[in-house]
Amino acid sequence: MPDNLRREVFEETGLTITGTTPTLINEFHDPETGFHQVEVVFRCEVTTGQFNPDWQDPEGVVRVQRLVTRAELQDLPLKPAAMKTLP
Repeated sequence: MPDNLRREVFEETGLTITGTTPTLINEFHDPETGFHQVEVVFRCEVTTGQFNPDWQDPEGVVRVQRLVTRAELQDLPLKPAAMKTLP
């Protein structure tokens, strides 16, 4: 998973990351529809590259991309919400 994460982050953003340590696993299952999702959240550090505020998601899923401080993160709707409490 860490290798895939590094590759995908680089392909999608041009950023190189290290320290790909899993910090949260979140599972959601809706028995009525059968929908099942497992999310793995990693703690990473950008080592090279620059954030591009003009980047656009080719699939249109991500509509806004920005860097935020830990304090600003607290006011954002975030799922899973437990990400707001990670050290």
